[in-house]
Amino acid sequence: MPRYALLILPAFNRVYGESSIRLTRSELTVFSRYGLEGEISGVEETSIGGVPYVTFDGSLTPGDVALLSNLSSVYALFGVEGELLRPLAMTPLDRLSSDLITIQKYAGKTNEHFTKLLLNVTALAGDRRLGERLAVFDPLCGRGTTLNQALMYGYDAYGIDIDGKDFEAYTGFLKTWLKNKRLKHTAETVPVRRERALVGRRLNVTFGLSKEAVKAGDVQHVSVVNADTLRSRDFFKPRSFDVLVTDAPYGVQHGSKGGSGLSRSPLELIRQAAPVWAELLRPGGALGVAWNTYGGSRDDLAKILASAGLEVVDYPDFEHWVDQAIVRDVMVARKP
Repeated sequence: MPRYALLILPAFNRVYGESSIRLTRSELTVFSRYGLEGEISGVEETSIGGVPYVTFDGSLTPGDVALLSNLSSVYALFGVEGELLRPLAMTPLDRLSSDLITIQKYAGKTNEHFTKLLLNVTALAGDRRLGERLAVFDPLCGRGTTLNQALMYGYDAYGIDIDGKDFEAYTGFLKTWLKNKRLKHTAETVPVRRERALVGRRLNVTFGLSKEAVKAGDVQHVSVVNADTLRSRDFFKPRSFDVLVTDAPYGVQHGSKGGSGLSRSPLELIRQAAPVWAELLRPGGALGVAWNTYGGSRDDLAKILASAGLEVVDYPDFEHWVDQAIVRDVMVARKP
């Protein structure tokens, strides 16, 4: 049986880096279960030349190698041949330069590797493949880390957030980034009114990798709304999205806004929002939520998602320590 070794990408975040091997093993299990053509086994951490790798046995097809190129923390993939490592050509989905993800720096930003992991394991739970053109929605999008990762994959990205400063920051960043990269695009920020009353602001962006791509209709779309997530249905149609991914507020630096003031529990917000979010998912779509377990247990969150008509997926362990006040975990659910 062929054996393979994954070299883990160094993490700028030391704490996340300490968890990256274990998280990669869990993520690899999800890839194996829901994406790979062949089966893998014997997943473990192995030291090779004093460097930690994730190793496993299996018979990978070229399609499997291409899929594994998108693991959130993978740096290189090798075939193990005795004491030698043979590098395998990696072909990630990324269509845009990595600074779209890395250039923004601000307090409270979700680790980029974790954002990619969350999007990966959520998309894999849905009916469509990771490499297909997907519509991704982040209902608590902040300054757009999840949206940018979706754009990297060639997806269309949609979001909503109640924080006006975050909306302005993401709007300014994306417009500037597209201009600096000289990508053909249109971008506008427009007020949204209902019965003449202002209910929010909306950023609409369309861009392509070249003028020729735009003329051929090969474009990506971004639409972000500055409004309360509980009003998402006012801005987006039901069954619009293949994947819904969000990193819920942790209730540490700032509380969760759930329609009735400020709450320190992310589950109170999710309880109110889950029925709205579920309505926006297409049948066969998937929802992935990261949350601070100090704000609520897995059982509590599973009951909330089930009551919204979603089926919780049995996934491996993704719980990891972030800091003294945050232990983060992931839960994924499907819409029947």
